[in-house]
Amino acid sequence: MSNQTAVTEFLLLGFSDVRELQILHFVVFLALYLLSLVGNLLIFIAIALNHQLHTPMYFFLMNLSILDLGSISVTIPKSMANSLMNTRSISYSACVAQVFLFAFFVSGDFAILTVMAYDRYVAICQPLHYETVMNRKACVQMAASAWISVFLYAAVHTGNTFAISFCGVNVVDQFFCEIPQLLKLACSDSDLSEVGILVFSVCLSSSCFVFIIVSYVQIFTTVVRIPSEQGRHKAFSTCLPHLIVVSLFICTGTFAYLKPTFSSTSGLDLVVAVLYSVLPPMMNPIIYSMRNKELKGALSKLIGWRYPIIAKVPSGVYGSSYFGG
Repeated sequence: MSNQTAVTEFLLLGFSDVRELQILHFVVFLALYLLSLVGNLLIFIAIALNHQLHTPMYFFLMNLSILDLGSISVTIPKSMANSLMNTRSISYSACVAQVFLFAFFVSGDFAILTVMAYDRYVAICQPLHYETVMNRKACVQMAASAWISVFLYAAVHTGNTFAISFCGVNVVDQFFCEIPQLLKLACSDSDLSEVGILVFSVCLSSSCFVFIIVSYVQIFTTVVRIPSEQGRHKAFSTCLPHLIVVSLFICTGTFAYLKPTFSSTSGLDLVVAVLYSVLPPMMNPIIYSMRNKELKGALSKLIGWRYPIIAKVPSGVYGSSYFGG
């Protein structure tokens, strides 16, 4: 008989044992969560209710908002509840659900960002073919393919993670059930297959990242030919923040998931986890709305603010709306 103890719950990392700091952690995370929640909900509702925004770009942005809402709702509320109730526990089944949902929403987020980069490429670099390439059927198929693919990916990832044997230790050195931290609890040599999947995941994410970079290189090459200096400024000011967030997401995620499982936990791991799990869902609504007059107009109308009337973008020049024009 094996002397392994069955794990029925896990203990998540607490930000502090001091009660005042626990309350501070709760308040800070609550503010970040509400900011992300309100921002993404407003974008989703504004696009859904405004027929002028029923275009491919905003269709994918709606998908991105849904995924951002899901990803931040998987990790933040449980961490806040633990701080408020001065506990660290999470049940085994809840940990499984957290791993699956986080993998699903985060990978879906990156898949949609990749599709959006392609949509921008076609809109800016091949505007005459835009309506043919990015028709309604093609957009629905791309979005559906992304959702189905990440569902299968998350299911395989989760199943493979919890197929390993845990050797009695149940302390997860992270504020949510993060796969690399769970692998540290695995018995010797039982997590090699999951490490292989992690490496494959990073390679796949890197491929998407390279695709996004190449798409934006093509976009920038086209944009620099725009005779209007104002048009070029709008293009760069819109694309560069998006690239920064995508780069931050892929770099911090790669660091977290490729760091050797036997290495010790540090404060840097916690910071990295916050950067790739909390920051993108919070920043995406800001990035995709601040420089977009159509979306700002829809948001202003939604919440009752006065805003200048925005002329409808003529057919075949969807690219202008990407840059706030």
